[in-house]
Amino acid sequence: MRSPLELADARPDPAFTVTFDGREIEALPGQTVAAALWAAGVTSWRTTRAAGRPRGVFCGIGVCFDCLVTVNDRPNRRACLVPVRPGDAIRTQEGTGHDD
Repeated sequence: MRSPLELADARPDPAFTVTFDGREIEALPGQTVAAALWAAGVTSWRTTRAAGRPRGVFCGIGVCFDCLVTVNDRPNRRACLVPVRPGDAIRTQEGTGHDD
């Protein structure tokens, strides 16, 4: 099976490294945080405030806020809208993302 990059004949710039909860993952220029996490096999990066249930991408277009994540110590970033940048430190967001 061919990768989507091969099928589209895409030639992105070289990959770079970011961290997710301290684990290094590769990302490509132009990817959102959500796309980079998905490509690395991560499907959940937030927990709900009350029950602590896992969440990730739901709508994928910035409407639902299910994909909130902490990027470079800034909580409540929509992973489906934020472009990933070299060296970003991405963390699972617990509840509101603020120390309660």
